[in-house]
Amino acid sequence: MTTALPIAIIGAGPVGLAAAAHLIERGETPLVFEAAETVGANMLNWQHVRMFSPWEFTVDAASVRLLEQHGWQMPAKDALPTGGDMVFKYIKPLAELPEMRPHIHTGAKVIGVSRQRMDKVKSATRDDAPFILQIQHPDGSDSRFRARAVIDASGTWQNPNPIGANGLPALGEKAFANCIYYGIPDVLGADKERYANRHTLVVGAGHSAINALLALVDLRQEAPQTRITWALRSNNMQKILGGGTDDALPARGALGLRLKDALDAGALTIQAPFYIERLTCDDDNELLVEADTPNGLTLLPVDSIISATGSRPDLDMLRELRVGIDPALESVQYLSELIDPNIHSCGTVPPHGEAELRHPESNFYIVGMKSYGRAPTFLLATGYEQVRSIAAQLTGDEVAAREVQLCLPETGVCGTDLSADSNACCAPTAKDTNTIPVSNVTVF
Repeated sequence: MTTALPIAIIGAGPVGLAAAAHLIERGETPLVFEAAETVGANMLNWQHVRMFSPWEFTVDAASVRLLEQHGWQMPAKDALPTGGDMVFKYIKPLAELPEMRPHIHTGAKVIGVSRQRMDKVKSATRDDAPFILQIQHPDGSDSRFRARAVIDASGTWQNPNPIGANGLPALGEKAFANCIYYGIPDVLGADKERYANRHTLVVGAGHSAINALLALVDLRQEAPQTRITWALRSNNMQKILGGGTDDALPARGALGLRLKDALDAGALTIQAPFYIERLTCDDDNELLVEADTPNGLTLLPVDSIISATGSRPDLDMLRELRVGIDPALESVQYLSELIDPNIHSCGTVPPHGEAELRHPESNFYIVGMKSYGRAPTFLLATGYEQVRSIAAQLTGDEVAAREVQLCLPETGVCGTDLSADSNACCAPTAKDTNTIPVSNVTVF
């Protein structure tokens, strides 16, 4: 019977492990598959970056309860952890608990999910069939596992968006991949030599780009020949720099304020709007970035590129499942209108849980950053609430599954295409009055 099978979780990051903790707390047996050789692997890629939410809002309640049973003490709740702090002080200790360790499989990449003896087309008795997860191991071998439900918390970090202006790689982007860093390099540490006294182009308009820019600005203090160019597709600087002192999270607001000071001081230059079309090199092997600008095609010579243009979900492994994906954002269908950056930019997402995360494929859920698809503002607290609700539903506690409460702190700036009335994205609604506050985490 499928009811005797475990619940599979794809991804051993903070949200995937939170799902496991909630299921264990409810007496279930989770089965966690992590493609990397260690838990929290994606966070280790930016372990040098400090988050702008304090510890109080970056941990999951069920995970903390489980840790505290073994004497774990949370760091000062108002301290700001780095990505490395999260992994070594929270994620790894959680994964190593005796209640968790036996259920976590690292070096186990899920390459496909389906239903037993069914492809995507077959409908008869589909909901009664167990899920089949096909796993690829580092030695090239593969294996299969059965599960009664699947929670996909694999994230999007491993699938960065290209720097090309059309959603496609710029011409030459793959050929010059060794000149591009996707994400946030350790500019002041391990990667310093790559950027010191050289010209770097930073592409992107989110917090990842701002973190990279500020690190390069700091590097200029000891390597004054360091040059920084910031490429943007938009010139809405109010939206990009954020709400400053009006931001409910001071550390987040401070990022924009610091960057504004650097701009005022002439520490970096801006190219906006700047639509990258092609990468080439000149006779001296210097990298040339060709972009469409208001002045026509522009050639910008640089030494290196930092791409902080966000990421997108890997949907290939879900081809044999019936999933409800928004055609634009590639998010869970229901969430699209709540998080679409074309509509609004404030940090307000109405409460949502298991019911809103359902797909046509019963007992299958996409959670965490992947549930937001290409939208740029996923929140750790949102992911924790998602899996709490789903764990309740999968264990028959429908009342707890519906008790979803989520209210996000204002960023201090909001752009909206909606009319300035009670239906605007920042306006309070009756639904908001019974919610509890949670906080953002660093957005990538």
